[in-house]
Amino acid sequence: MTGIDLSGKVALVTGASRGIGAVVATRLAEAGAKVGVNYHASPDAAKIVVDSINKSGGEAFLCGGDVSQEEAAESVIKKMIEHFGNIDILINNAGINKDQLLIRMKPEDFDSVINVNLRGAFLCTRYVMTHLIRQRSGRIINMSSVVGLSGNPGQANYAAAKAGLVGLTKAVAREVASRDVTVNALAPGYITTSMVEEIPEDKQAQILAKIPMGRFGTPADVAEAVIFLCSDGASYITGQVLTIDGGMIA
Repeated sequence: MTGIDLSGKVALVTGASRGIGAVVATRLAEAGAKVGVNYHASPDAAKIVVDSINKSGGEAFLCGGDVSQEEAAESVIKKMIEHFGNIDILINNAGINKDQLLIRMKPEDFDSVINVNLRGAFLCTRYVMTHLIRQRSGRIINMSSVVGLSGNPGQANYAAAKAGLVGLTKAVAREVASRDVTVNALAPGYITTSMVEEIPEDKQAQILAKIPMGRFGTPADVAEAVIFLCSDGASYITGQVLTIDGGMIA
């Protein structure tokens, strides 16, 4: 664990009821930040994350809402500021996947993945930005993916959304750099979440053979990168995409 201290900071993590989001929220709390745990369809799982943080001496707030919907996204940001009195960090992590070869992909499955993974990040960023500009400081981290950089068969919708997050990151970073608000993206590779665990063993072996480090990443690997980008030490880093993939697309 790093020695970075985020005491006094307030962070919102979207899609934080499980997987990478839950670990990121917990790690932010361990670093001293007050954390909003956003969820849409898993209130019970999100409550477990919040209770765990609070029992460990941190401060967490359950903040439900479908961030792909404009009113809900605006409400989530408002509730965060009303509860904590401030917001400094936004982690746009909410995401879904509906994999299928493009020729068989239903238009509604393309739209839903774009809406949650990309539109949700746009909406939350839009509604938090006035506050961050006014206070002349802030950190926004968008959770992209190596799939958004390299593509992957059967994931045209997911790859398009994650590539879109890269473009969103770079454009917004340029817009707000003069206000000391940084905007960066993380592009995890294969991380040991339920999504990877569901891959058949023979397919996992094929994937591992393409990873120079010879292992899958962990949610903690991603969380440590989040902590660094939220720190004062990363104050001159903006508009960047950091891959966390064990060298897979090096």
